[in-house]
Amino acid sequence: MYKVEYSHKVEKFLDKQSDRLIKRFEKSRKKLQSNPYRKELDIKKLKGFKNDYRLRIGKYRFLYTIIEDRNLIYFYHANSRGDTYKK
Repeated sequence: MYKVEYSHKVEKFLDKQSDRLIKRFEKSRKKLQSNPYRKELDIKKLKGFKNDYRLRIGKYRFLYTIIEDRNLIYFYHANSRGDTYKK
């Protein structure tokens, strides 16, 4: 079982969202905790990064990294599709 942590940015993003999105995110998070490489979730590996992935829930994207030696999934960014990948 993997532990899940969130950046302050992700926590603020979730605080502003609807209950429906939060429930969908929590359901996906629980599935990720048991196996972060699940095929049933809409996950893609980010190009140019070793252990970074994108989780898609509707029009929202959640970026996270998997730290294997600590059994940790760390969500570091969340936003709508158009704003997620802009720097």
